[in-house]
Amino acid sequence: MIREEARRGFQAGAAAYERGRPGYPAGVIEWLGVELGLRPGRRVADVGAGTGKLTRELVRSGAEVVAVEPVPGMRDVLERAVPGVEVLDGTAETLPMGDESIDAITVAQAFHWFDIPRTLTEFHRVLCPGGRFAVIWNRRVREQPLHQAINAIIEPHRGDSPSHLTSRWREQVAAEGRFAAAGQIELPFEQQFDEDGLVDRVGSISFVAALPDEERERVLERVRALALDADQPLRLGYTTEAFVYSRI
Repeated sequence: MIREEARRGFQAGAAAYERGRPGYPAGVIEWLGVELGLRPGRRVADVGAGTGKLTRELVRSGAEVVAVEPVPGMRDVLERAVPGVEVLDGTAETLPMGDESIDAITVAQAFHWFDIPRTLTEFHRVLCPGGRFAVIWNRRVREQPLHQAINAIIEPHRGDSPSHLTSRWREQVAAEGRFAAAGQIELPFEQQFDEDGLVDRVGSISFVAALPDEERERVLERVRALALDADQPLRLGYTTEAFVYSRI
């Protein structure tokens, strides 16, 4: 199951996503490695893997990594960016793997797109007893002037596109009763780039990438003008947050 604006937007914006989206701070990656028990001999699925921004970090743990991504354009970029990783077509609600076949699951920047009850049923099915899943986001520091200026340009185009800020996913996970909260972490993070990088960053947002060509170009022209008027290098602040849950 994938929403149409996500399918269209991420297909059209896959290259910009790889160029413009930030990675994750080392402290969060290290914490995930400990909390998920990532090491040789373990198998982890990165679900909604996109272009592999998190996948490539998981590989360094020595665990066997399987990337699951439903959008062909994103899978194409992922396979080039993270060669040798098994990449499967699939969604969180219908995972292409067997029962109790996975030790850990990660979801970066994608959980708000999922049907949560169906996803939790699938996670519970494929995770081994005692297995864990982690949800990770780079949450924008919206009080920062550059973020505020970007929001003023793009938010009128959002429509009903979901956001993790408005999702009640934590309440849904607790209500389902299949998983227990096992820990969380927050760390500050900063992304730096020039005006081309900022245009790619904004152009990779699903509802922007899914706009009709002329409308999208007008939005991105405004972003470029904003970038040219700002101090260089451009800096965007984030709070990276990660949550871990254990299979009951």
